[in-house]
Amino acid sequence: MSTVTIRDVTKTYGTQQVIHGVDIEIEDGEFVVLVGPSGCGKSTLLRMIAGLEEISGGEVAIGPRVVNDVVARDRDIAMVFQSYALYPHMTVAENMGFALKLAKLSKSDRAARIGKAAEILGLGPMLGRYPRQLSGGQRQRVAMGRAIVRNPQVFLFDEPLSNLDAKLRVEMRSEIKALQHRLKTTTIYVTHDQVEAMTMADKIVVMRDGLVEQCDTPLNLYDAPANMFVAAFIGSPSMNFVKGRVEHREGTPIFVSEDGIVLPLAAGCTVAQGRPVIYGFRPEHMVLSDTGIPCGVKLVEPTGSETMVFLAMGGTAITGVFRERVADAEGATLKVLPDPLRAHLFDPETELRIG
Repeated sequence: MSTVTIRDVTKTYGTQQVIHGVDIEIEDGEFVVLVGPSGCGKSTLLRMIAGLEEISGGEVAIGPRVVNDVVARDRDIAMVFQSYALYPHMTVAENMGFALKLAKLSKSDRAARIGKAAEILGLGPMLGRYPRQLSGGQRQRVAMGRAIVRNPQVFLFDEPLSNLDAKLRVEMRSEIKALQHRLKTTTIYVTHDQVEAMTMADKIVVMRDGLVEQCDTPLNLYDAPANMFVAAFIGSPSMNFVKGRVEHREGTPIFVSEDGIVLPLAAGCTVAQGRPVIYGFRPEHMVLSDTGIPCGVKLVEPTGSETMVFLAMGGTAITGVFRERVADAEGATLKVLPDPLRAHLFDPETELRIG
């Protein structure tokens, strides 16, 4: 196990810079998820840590050692890819032990490590099978076992669950998290799925366009997003945003939208009178109320435990998630009210959250 330190790291392809001075501190034994939309640079950053991409500037250190000029095989890391990359002509045991064979470990040492990893992953009865005889989830376990047997300082995962169906993805992310807790190995995991990030990570790094937008625990990202991008990316469905201004009427702060709709603010709001802001609230932080804002129903999507409703609040499209069974059809009107204690205000120009 070891720490990973990323200091002012940049990546340039020709004249195009794709990673812009990234700084991240990853503690020993920590599970860190790099998340962001396609093209944000998360996989490129992971590959630089692995030694599969050259570092254009800055430093990457694994433990006390700077590894910029260390080849991938000497960095003491193990990587699990989106593709299982298993040798079809080798058995599960042979696939898991291939790197150990190349490292010239004795047959008995290889067997001991393979047996221990197989026990952890529930692969014992399958050691004699070939990849074609395994399900997708079993193949992913073999790929993970191939990494575990190396006893690396750091595990690197690059969207390992992308090829699995929805049910298996949920099962496998639980298994990966439990495995990391058991092994206590420093882990860096890349995904574009914010639900995976929220459920698995000790710490999440949200990236956009080669920059780190925010680095924090999952719940801190959810409760206190640094800006509108993080607020919209973390949480599903995405946060609602309404443009308007703050007013103080008889000592009570309120938000007035561009359509003249009045939304509540927390009593302690100190934003100046008349300041333009963007009012953000999550779909699950709304309630149905007789004193709420009339909103036109565009679409209702029942999921069983919850109902997702797409609404029009004046000229702004919003989404609500309710525990109640909402049966209103398109064209109906629902009265909804955001929770002012959970609402956020953002600056329209910088898109930063107003503390």
